Amino acid sequence: MAKKLPEFVAKRLYENMFVCMRCNAKLRTTPQRVKAKKAKCRKCGSKSLRLKAKERRGAKV
Repeated sequence: MAKKLPEFVAKRLYENMFVCMRCNAKLRTTPQRVKAKKAKCRKCGSKSLRLKAKERRGAKV
């Protein structure tokens, strides 16, 4: 079970944070810009972005 983060920490880490699908670079932008394909990765130039995951994935213990 994931540990609950304080609200201000979760906001800083995850609000408006997107990850590039091609190179995994993180960038902060608004969801409207991502949906309209106006935001692009500053590292590789790709416009395919996803939200940063709030929980780790991996082997369940």
